[in-house]
Amino acid sequence: MSGIKTVFITGPTASGKTALSVRLAKEFGGEIVSADSMQIYRGIHIASAAPDEEEKCGVPHHMLEFLEPESEFSVADYTKAARKIIKDINSRGRLPIVVGGTGLYINALADNTAFITEKADGMLRDRLEKRFDSIGGTAMLKELEAIDPVSAAKLHPNDRKRIVRALEVYSLTGETKTRQNELSKTGEKIINPLFIGITYKDRQRLYDRINLRVDKMLENGLLNEAEAALNRSGGGAFQAIGHKELAGYINGECTLDEAAKRLKMQTRRYAKRQLTWFNKNERIHWLYPDENADIFAAAAALINKFLSEED
Repeated sequence: MSGIKTVFITGPTASGKTALSVRLAKEFGGEIVSADSMQIYRGIHIASAAPDEEEKCGVPHHMLEFLEPESEFSVADYTKAARKIIKDINSRGRLPIVVGGTGLYINALADNTAFITEKADGMLRDRLEKRFDSIGGTAMLKELEAIDPVSAAKLHPNDRKRIVRALEVYSLTGETKTRQNELSKTGEKIINPLFIGITYKDRQRLYDRINLRVDKMLENGLLNEAEAALNRSGGGAFQAIGHKELAGYINGECTLDEAAKRLKMQTRRYAKRQLTWFNKNERIHWLYPDENADIFAAAAALINKFLSEED
């Protein structure tokens, strides 16, 4: 099969993905699937910049705010859930539109990545970790090299976690990680993607939008949300940018102004990392609001062409 035609709207935080995707969904009869590793959690609506009902404009949204903050949710978990939703959207004659800035989610979903389904063996991992500590990373890496030279060549002797995991996978499945990656690439093509990216050619314009967003978040109650989050136990949601930066103020370690400046700086750095990640994807059609006054028309033209192409 050629895969389900799916539009991916991506780019750095505060670039305007939500507004563009909602307009496109209304134009093409689409439904939105979030690809944001923080918007999946309840209780961090402000920090994650999850769209509210007004911003959704009646367009169905999926994979938003459905997990408790303490829950962990892997890339494999996301991909499995998102694929099921995309298949359902497609079965109803609607257009799936995946929107977000979490590159791992987007790549895994678009490239039909297959994930190891076996559960980690605690006793086996414990033995491997103790062996690593006993004989050292160089010796363990040589053992991996004898089994899976391709994976071994990518790892440093100090990378205890990945060396142990690669040996664990082989022990549990009889297949090397390299072989499993090869199998995943030749599997069923589930998604036929069109990538549309949105950002600003003038990086300062993007940074100004980020600073303004942080100010609005604080006005809308981010501090109260962060206090509530910090009173709960740790979990995936605690990684949200905003809560960690405000913890210093909440704990009396800095002023609110200092915490806000730190939050803006960390968000700008996050946007820079996102752009570095997405720039590796040569399939993305980039749109620049500071150069093109009507990015909606440009995006719509790309989608019309994509949908008219034969499978």
